[in-house]
Amino acid sequence: MIGYPGPDGLIWVQEQTGDGGFVSGGLASSLDTFTTFACEGGGSIEVAFRLDNHPDRDPAPFTLDCPAGTPARVTVPLGTGLRGGFGATVTASSPSIRWGATVVQPE
Repeated sequence: MIGYPGPDGLIWVQEQTGDGGFVSGGLASSLDTFTTFACEGGGSIEVAFRLDNHPDRDPAPFTLDCPAGTPARVTVPLGTGLRGGFGATVTASSPSIRWGATVVQPE
């Protein structure tokens, strides 16, 4: 569903079906943080973030349409200064929706 993020990757959810999520840890506050989501299956996913250590940041939940066939993809820049970790929750419109995600901090 989503390719290996390489050496800059902290999280790699290659493929998940239905609802789920992840918690990312080990963030380096000096590096930019990006998370990418991909999905397919003829529905949508809603993604919500939880940044407990960062009350000044509140990324808005978003919906990604998941076409049948070719996966849709979106990258969300979370910026620098994140430390520790954060969580993301994925709610699928159908239990058959396939999705994947990565979290990277390019050096």
